[in-house]
Amino acid sequence: MATKPGLFSIAAPAWLAAGTLDVTAAVTYYPLTAGVSPLRILQGIASGLLGASAFSGGLASAALGLALHYLIALIWTILYCLAARRFAALVRHRVVAGLAYGVVVWAGMNLVVLPLSRVRHAPFNLRQALVAAAILMVCLGLPIATIIGRRLQTKTPAAPSGARDRRTATRAG
Repeated sequence: MATKPGLFSIAAPAWLAAGTLDVTAAVTYYPLTAGVSPLRILQGIASGLLGASAFSGGLASAALGLALHYLIALIWTILYCLAARRFAALVRHRVVAGLAYGVVVWAGMNLVVLPLSRVRHAPFNLRQALVAAAILMVCLGLPIATIIGRRLQTKTPAAPSGARDRRTATRAG
């Protein structure tokens, strides 16, 4: 008798891919467009926990920021995995679900998580919000949905080969 794969074993590859793609996008895009160093970006993540002191914490606060980034990515990945186990449409429509999930993550981070953190709050900027949402859609939502969807789809037992033929014959007849 095969055992049902654990939540973490299904989610881990999606978590690592999404977390890595998202942080890579951040430490690539923002230095090129805003002149912010990758170290400062990671310290900015740590500032959600430490406040402004994270920016004087050197590599230690940057490492904390990276760890927090992956923790947050893990939480969003686990949430999606739980939802995809319950709602088959998330498995069947991986691309659309993933892009939509990126928007959900953007909203959750910007409307709930960041306001509750110690990060410095800047005025809303539509262009920055659209870029951040696009990064989350492509680098977080899409890999989470496609990897988890593929892993859940392969874990679902296939119908016996004759069952499909009988269903098709019934509809045609």
